[in-house]
Amino acid sequence: MHLPDLEVAKKRGQSANIYIDLKEDYTAKFKDKKYFLRTYGCQMNVHDSEALRNYLETLGFQNTENLEEANVIVLNTCAIRENAKDKVIGFLGKCKYLKKNRDDVKIVLAGCMSEQPDVVKEIMTNHQYVDIIIGTHNIQDLPKLLLKEFSKQVVEVYSNSDEVIENMHYKRDSKISAWVNIMYGCDKFCTYCIVPYTRGRERSRKLESIVNEVKELKKQGYKEVTLLGQNVNAYGKDINETFSHLLECVAKTNIERIRFVTSHPWNFTDEMIEVIAKYKNIMPYIHLPIQSGSNKILKKMNRRYTKEEYLELFRKMKAKIPGVAITTDIIVGFPGETEADFLETLEVVKKCEYDGAYTFIFSKREGTPAAKMPDDTPLSVKEERLQRLNELVNFYSNKNNQKLLNREVEVLILGDSEKDSKKVFGYTDTMKLVNVDGPKSIIGKIVKVKITEAKSFSLDGEYVEDIVNV
Repeated sequence: MHLPDLEVAKKRGQSANIYIDLKEDYTAKFKDKKYFLRTYGCQMNVHDSEALRNYLETLGFQNTENLEEANVIVLNTCAIRENAKDKVIGFLGKCKYLKKNRDDVKIVLAGCMSEQPDVVKEIMTNHQYVDIIIGTHNIQDLPKLLLKEFSKQVVEVYSNSDEVIENMHYKRDSKISAWVNIMYGCDKFCTYCIVPYTRGRERSRKLESIVNEVKELKKQGYKEVTLLGQNVNAYGKDINETFSHLLECVAKTNIERIRFVTSHPWNFTDEMIEVIAKYKNIMPYIHLPIQSGSNKILKKMNRRYTKEEYLELFRKMKAKIPGVAITTDIIVGFPGETEADFLETLEVVKKCEYDGAYTFIFSKREGTPAAKMPDDTPLSVKEERLQRLNELVNFYSNKNNQKLLNREVEVLILGDSEKDSKKVFGYTDTMKLVNVDGPKSIIGKIVKVKITEAKSFSLDGEYVEDIVNV
């Protein structure tokens, strides 16, 4: 079989290889077997699932969307909020029922939940029908684990947080737009966040490897890449590089569209702003989480910037990057948040007039400092604040979208519209969803679209013509 060797570059400049010791081709063994893969959480998890899918299909498994047909069930989990865990535990109940009636089913729990000791203990105690538990650092071990014969639960959760894996292969969900992982982990240790504990410390891939991956994707016909990391603008600190330099190198590959997520305001430099403004193929869209508009709460969150510093950065972006759209993340009801603190957050939203925001009620994660902070604000108050916040966010999102009404914009068409099967959908350069009345033949192209209707969360438009790059 042809699973790739994975190069492992350690921070100290050492290098090694992980060899998957499979002496024969197992595709015949698994050719009639099927797998079901469900992904929870962030873009990093989505990209990890593309790697898991590649391993499974290289072994010979076929994908199925029907749980009842599956021989292997893989849940790639998220730990960022409690409701994500609840969804996984609830779905495991369906898997347990299926396994009761079929002895040829293996259940795999992967992802961030597997990196939490209390969760692993719970799974080992209350969900012993789960066959394999693998962590975020260990997904490359899935093939050998599926080939093992074992009579009890296997837990493969160990940290490789001083290593960076290159040469990963993926079964990508799209043939048009691709994720490109540029780094692993996070060093910020925001007091509410479990990511540094589940993903490890910040470590960067080699710049040359990333650029070569983008060049290969361009050669394969991809129109867009999204550079991916828990904190992309911290890229390069451990290898004497910078994200602004990487961004410029990727722009020079001439792939048509480049995006990146997610940024931390504390690491966003003037050089980054200059590079984004300089290159037309770097999209004028930035996701810039603020989390709170109160300096008191920002300090308790360990965000490492003040409201004033954030607003100054925001103003620079708006002034220097033509037509930039900025979205954000906001947490409501963080421990100790008063009504006055919340009103400060609303004031920031009014000043920034965000194009959109992901808004959440604070979710306590065991093992983080915020989990131990006194939190006496009733849930009903938090829910009422979230509603007020969302009304304001939606007002400005709609206001910004209305500016595009009757205008012609460039849209990368990605596929059939979920809203209307007769339409296609895509995104503008500023990451606005557009449902387009146009032929299926424009899927995979960047086309000109006239916006005919603008709403808070999406746009409707009519296909005008293809964009021809001369």
